[in-house]
Amino acid sequence: MTAVTLPDQILEGPVPKHRQLRDVLARLAVPGEAIPSERDLTATYGVSRATVRKAIDTLVYEGLLQRTHGLGTFAIRPRLGTQLHLASFTQDMHRRGMVPSTRLVSIRREVPPDPIARALGLGPLDRAWSLRRLRLADGQAIALEDAWYPVSLLPGLDQHDLESSLYALFQNQYGLTIDGAEQTLWGEAATGDVARLIACPEHTPLLVFRRVASAGDRPVEYVLSWYRGDRYEVSMSLGSEAAASRAMVPS
Repeated sequence: MTAVTLPDQILEGPVPKHRQLRDVLARLAVPGEAIPSERDLTATYGVSRATVRKAIDTLVYEGLLQRTHGLGTFAIRPRLGTQLHLASFTQDMHRRGMVPSTRLVSIRREVPPDPIARALGLGPLDRAWSLRRLRLADGQAIALEDAWYPVSLLPGLDQHDLESSLYALFQNQYGLTIDGAEQTLWGEAATGDVARLIACPEHTPLLVFRRVASAGDRPVEYVLSWYRGDRYEVSMSLGSEAAASRAMVPS
């Protein structure tokens, strides 16, 4: 891989030098290509090693650069950002101007584990569709989904196109509009099949979502989604507890 060229100059002035260098690298870094070494940057711009490290550290923190031990520092694609909201992956990617796609890994009809059966309101012998799909944006693997859906609500699900929006399919073919969900988020490291399927190194940080989605008062979906932490981020708007309490008071 060739290193990017850096024609800009770092000047004395009101803007700190590390910030100037950060801006130069952010403008010129090409995803997948290495930036020059700290020694080269120091020599090129006549700044201290501490200034160079601070500029690079800032870009690593912002998710634009990634250090790879023994190889150097590389530019990476910015993370996809999202605000927490009820939408399918397809809707989410379309909203940010990206092309979503899905690869079906497997679908089976099985008796789900007890915790999943309870979440879906199923009896001990009721069956559900077990669906695994890989989700991509602009051809890049973003997430792996393991989902469960009651067979009684979605008969013949395996006969439909499962590489597009399931929420649209549920609404158009089964008259089920997903209009509510409970969702939990945590972090873990990629291992095993998850790392292999989303094409990331072992121990890559992941964002894991557990969602139970409903149509009206009927649970329809139980899904675990593993998102690559180096390609996806979450933002949310927060208010004070007092404000939230006021918002719940009927007018």
